[in-house]
Amino acid sequence: MSEAPNPERAELAQDASNMAVAPVSDDIPEERAAKRLKMDASNESGNVEFAEPQVPGEGLHDAPAKETEARPDNHANNGRDRRNGLAPIKKEFLIDVSGAKNGSDAVDDDAAEGRDANRDGQQRRDDRDSGGRGKKEKKGGQNIERTFGKFEDALPLCNSRAFTDEFSPRECKFGDRCKMCHDVRKYLAEGRREDVETFEGKCPVFEQYGWCPSGWKCRFVKSHMEEVEREDGRKELVLVNKSAEKEAKDGEEKGDENKNDNGLADHDERRAGIVNSVALTDKINLSRKRVDFTKADEYIKWMNKESATNNEFHHRRKEQGDEGIEDLRARFVDPPFMPSEKRRLYFGPETPTLAPLTTQGNLPFRRLCVELGCQLTYSEMAMGMPLLQGSKSDWTLLKAHQSEISPPKITPGKSFVFDEYDHSKDLRFGAQISGNQPWIVTKVADVLNRYCPHLRLIDLNCGCPIDMVFKSGGGSALLESPGKLERMLRGMNVMSGEIPITAKIRTGVKGNRPVATQLLGRLAFGAREHRERLGAPGCAAVTLHGRSREQRYTKKADWGYIGECAALVKSYNEQKDALTDTAAEPDASTLPNSKDGRMYFLGNGDCYSHFDYQEHVSKARVDSVMIGRGALIKPWVFEEIEKGQYLDKSSSERLTYIEKFVRYGLEAWGSDELGIGFTRRFLLEWLSFTHRYVPIGLLEYLPPSLNDRPPAYRGRDELETLMASDNYKDWIKITEMFLGPVHPGFRFQPKHKSNSYEAEG
Repeated sequence: MSEAPNPERAELAQDASNMAVAPVSDDIPEERAAKRLKMDASNESGNVEFAEPQVPGEGLHDAPAKETEARPDNHANNGRDRRNGLAPIKKEFLIDVSGAKNGSDAVDDDAAEGRDANRDGQQRRDDRDSGGRGKKEKKGGQNIERTFGKFEDALPLCNSRAFTDEFSPRECKFGDRCKMCHDVRKYLAEGRREDVETFEGKCPVFEQYGWCPSGWKCRFVKSHMEEVEREDGRKELVLVNKSAEKEAKDGEEKGDENKNDNGLADHDERRAGIVNSVALTDKINLSRKRVDFTKADEYIKWMNKESATNNEFHHRRKEQGDEGIEDLRARFVDPPFMPSEKRRLYFGPETPTLAPLTTQGNLPFRRLCVELGCQLTYSEMAMGMPLLQGSKSDWTLLKAHQSEISPPKITPGKSFVFDEYDHSKDLRFGAQISGNQPWIVTKVADVLNRYCPHLRLIDLNCGCPIDMVFKSGGGSALLESPGKLERMLRGMNVMSGEIPITAKIRTGVKGNRPVATQLLGRLAFGAREHRERLGAPGCAAVTLHGRSREQRYTKKADWGYIGECAALVKSYNEQKDALTDTAAEPDASTLPNSKDGRMYFLGNGDCYSHFDYQEHVSKARVDSVMIGRGALIKPWVFEEIEKGQYLDKSSSERLTYIEKFVRYGLEAWGSDELGIGFTRRFLLEWLSFTHRYVPIGLLEYLPPSLNDRPPAYRGRDELETLMASDNYKDWIKITEMFLGPVHPGFRFQPKHKSNSYEAEG
C-alpha cells in the first residue's frame, strides 16, 4: 500500500537538521566523529575489524570482517592506490584526529555475543590446570541476555475497555478480581504518558486507514477521540472510526472468530494491509495438540522406516551374499503418496532478493525495501518447533504486507520463462524455517500450507552458524548430514502442497573443507540409491552464501567458488534434459518449476551496489543475487540495481526513509506504548547499520566496498554528520524525532557495545 505524500516532510527534515545542530551528546560533531573507528597508520596490511549482521541464519552482528585482498576496481581512481578496508573519503571532509586519545574503537561482536574464542580457550586452560574445579565464566549466549527493559503504561487499561466507547464496554471475564484499570478517564489522566507530538499529533495509522486498532491505548488518541453529549446530559468519550461501514462490519465479524480467553477480538490479527495472519484459535489448537497430522505422520513413518532400511543396507556385512542383499533391497517400499504439482517460480537478473535477516528482516523494513525496488523478500528465520507449538512470536514472523504479495518484475522477451509459468500468480514473499529433524520441518510445511495462503516458497535454513542452532543439529550442521537434509526436503516437498521448497546453504562448516559442490548434486537429483526409485527431492532453488560457518564474516565472500557451483548447477540442468524420455527420467511430479525440473541458483555475499550485482550475475553466472548487509546499510541498493547507477542520497532523503520505517512500524506493531517501544527498538537496530553508509559524494573514487570503514569525517551538513555517528545516544536522538521521548523503563544495549543506554526516569 503506497505511502501518502507528506507535505510537511521538507519542514520535518529542516527541523531535524536544526536538532542536529544542538549537541545531541556530550561531544561536538568533530569530537563525536573522532570517536569513530580509527585506522592505525602503522598497520600496513589494512586489516580492519567491524561488526556485521546476521544473514540467516547467520548471527545479526556476527564476527568482524577482515579484507585481505584488494578489491577489483573498474572505475578510474586517478592513479591513487586504494587502501584495503579504508573508505576513500575526500580530504576536505576528513577530521584530523592525530591529537585524539590513542585507542581503538574497533568492535568485537564475538565477545559481545559470548563467542570470544580467546576467552573461551583461556577458560578451558584454566579449568584444565585446576583439574576442572575452576569457576566457570557465565557466557552471554547468542544475545539471549540482551534486554530492552519494559515500555508499558503505569496503569494498564483492561482490554474490555481498550477498544470500546466509554459507556459501552465489553464484559470483563475476571470481574471484580481484575487488577487492571476499567475507568477510561482515569487511564487517560493518570495511567499513561502524554500524547506524542510528532506527526503534528496525528495518529499515522488513523490517518492512513480511518481507524486505529490500538484504541484508547494509542499515544495519538487525542487525534481520533471526541467527547459526545448524550440525551441524558452525560458526556461520553468515544473513539472515532472513519473507515467504510462494510470494512468495519467485516472487521467485527473477523474479530468474533478470533476471541481470546477474555472473549475479546485479537486486534493484532485485524491490522489493515497485513496478510498471513493466523487465527488465534489455530495457534491454540497447535499448542494443545489438536491439529490433525494424520497424513504427515503417515509419510514420516515411511521416512523413518526407509532410513532404517537404508542404514542396514549400507552397513551390511562384507561376507553377505547376493541373496541377502536382494532381501534387503526388497524391503524398500515406495512412499505412501507423491508431492502435489508445484507453483512455478522465476529468478532472474531483474529479481534482486532481500536475504532473510534475523531481527532486522521485519515487516516494516521489508516493506520499505519493496518500495525501493526489491523484487523478492523472505521472512525472518522461524524455528520449526515453536511454530508447531503455536508460538505467537514465531507465527508473527510469517506476516507479510500487501505489497509483498504482488508479482515480481520480469522482462518479456529477455527473461527465461519456462512452460506453465503464470506471472500473475507469483508472489514476492517467502518463508524461511529452521529445524533439526525431518519430522519437524515436514509438519511445519504442512501447517504453513494450511494457514499461510500467501507464500511464494518455503526455504529451509542450512547455513545458520549460531551455536545454539548448530549444536542442536539444525542450520549449518545439516551441511554435514546430507542424508537427513534430503529426507527433510522430501518431507517438506510432499506436505507443502503447491508451495515450492528451496534451501539456503553455506560453503561448508570448515573454511578449508567446502562441501557445497557435493550437496548440490544431492539437492538436484537425490542420493544415488534413491534417484531411480524416488526421483529428485524437489528442491526448486538453492542460495549459496560464499562463506563457511567457521569464517562467518572474517573473509570476503568467495564468489569464485560460487561461480564454480553455478556452473555445476547448469550442468545438472543439462543432465536432466539428457534424461528426458529415458528409463532414468524422474517422475515429473517430483520436479519443481517445469517439465525439465530446472533448479535455480542464487549467490549471496558482499553485494553493495549495482556494480557488484551486475558483476556477480555476469561473471559468476548466477540466476540472481541475494542481498543482506548491503540492504541494511543502504536499502536503496535495489533502486540502484533497477536504474543501473549510483544514487547519492541526501541526509533529508535518508531521513525520509527513517520516517517511513516509523510509520510502517506503528502500523505493524501498534501506536500504543508497547508498539512505539517495539518500533523504537527495531529502528535502533537498523540505525546500528545505516550509520556505516558513506555518501557517494564524499568518496574520491568508486565503487564503494561493503567492508570499507571510514576514517573520522564530517558530512556535508549537520544532519549527515549526525547520521554517520556511531554513538548510540545519537541514534536514540534520531528516534525521538519521530517517536517522542524515550519511556523511563526503556533500555538499549547495542550488540557491539560494552555499555548500554538507560532512559532517565
